[in-house]
Amino acid sequence: MLKPVQFGVMAIFFSTMLYGCSSGGNEDQSAATEHESGLAHQAAEAPAVDDGKGIGPVTSVEVGEGIDEALAGNGKAIFEGKCSACHQLSDQKIVGPGLAGVTEKRKPEWVMNMIINPEEMTKKDPTAKKLLAEHLTQMTNQNVNEDDARAILEFLRQNDKNS
Repeated sequence: MLKPVQFGVMAIFFSTMLYGCSSGGNEDQSAATEHESGLAHQAAEAPAVDDGKGIGPVTSVEVGEGIDEALAGNGKAIFEGKCSACHQLSDQKIVGPGLAGVTEKRKPEWVMNMIINPEEMTKKDPTAKKLLAEHLTQMTNQNVNEDDARAILEFLRQNDKNS
């Protein structure tokens, strides 16, 4: 049990802490915080520049005229293991959209960024936002690295070329 003196000391300590946290001495700081918060909110709402490359680490991809068969074969294996439960190579929708013609409709960077960075894409990229609204399911991040995303891209290119 607390002695009256200990209780009094603790009461003064907590009162001082409470007063210090709520005193008007921080008005300038809270006004600055509100201002900064407003700026951050405005920046978050500012539309991203839509260059057709999407949002993510991939800013440039070199694809040749021909298909790299070895890379496409690797991409097929990755696709079958990580993507085929939700995507068909036709126009048919399962969970996510069918992928027929995706490399003709989208830039290579966009395809790779969607594979690598689906959550941020559906938050910031206008095309990905529309796909999310249409299909009502967030694409799962499969933790695909850039090399594997490039292989999947090559497989999708092969699929579109052979269709």
